[in-house]
Amino acid sequence: MTADNPNQDRLVVAGQEYGSRLLVGTGKYKDMEQTRLAIEASGAEIVTIAVRRTNIGQTPNEPNILDVLPPERYTILPNTAGCYDAATAVRTCRLARELLDGHSLCKLEVLGDEKTLFPDVVATLKAAQELVKDGFDVMVYTNDDPIVAKRLEELGCVAVMPLAAPIGSGLGIRNRLNIRTIVENAKVPILVDAGVGTASDAAVAMELGCDGVLMNTAIAAAQDPILMASAMRKAIEAGREAYRAGRMPAKRFASASSPLDGLFF
Repeated sequence: MTADNPNQDRLVVAGQEYGSRLLVGTGKYKDMEQTRLAIEASGAEIVTIAVRRTNIGQTPNEPNILDVLPPERYTILPNTAGCYDAATAVRTCRLARELLDGHSLCKLEVLGDEKTLFPDVVATLKAAQELVKDGFDVMVYTNDDPIVAKRLEELGCVAVMPLAAPIGSGLGIRNRLNIRTIVENAKVPILVDAGVGTASDAAVAMELGCDGVLMNTAIAAAQDPILMASAMRKAIEAGREAYRAGRMPAKRFASASSPLDGLFF
């Protein structure tokens, strides 16, 4: 891994290049103006929207999130948050595609229960297979199981998004070894999704070799969401550069930073 021109180190999802490796959600902000300002501060180019909770045109007489986050500026990533079975998730993606004029990129998540919000892996595999067959470019939320991640890649998902910790928990990456294994075995982008709490968590994800990080609560629930968005932007960039630079080997014992030979006295 060499630190060549950073402008050439870009995230590629479904054939589209992005300069930012930070993806952000739109929930939990106090209003649309704060949403707009925080996302601008994050530098994100991909913005994910919960179709079942946010108006993107399905309710004509209500405020539309696309008025402050125009598709001409951002890649809109509709997601299936709030879906607990494969059929509902597939139906939600089809609705989003219709509302967004044939937009094929989607974020699939099929949840197992309301307490943990862990993914229902069996239902996720089923929905992913159907969506890929239907022509969607599927970015998929899953657990941190390397075997499941590989199966989703083999089904044709354009990106796999293992959780770092439960959604909205802010616990950071609970299983670094599994995330690293998923990264090492993947041929599609791997993006940590869920559980990031602060900038250092985002940096760690990038240092592990992830291609990006998706977050919402870590920014929206901060005391100053706009400042936290800026911090996350820098953390993603720093973590990626550290990964590309190649960290020094970790050692059990000390190693003097100055040579011991040839002392003056």
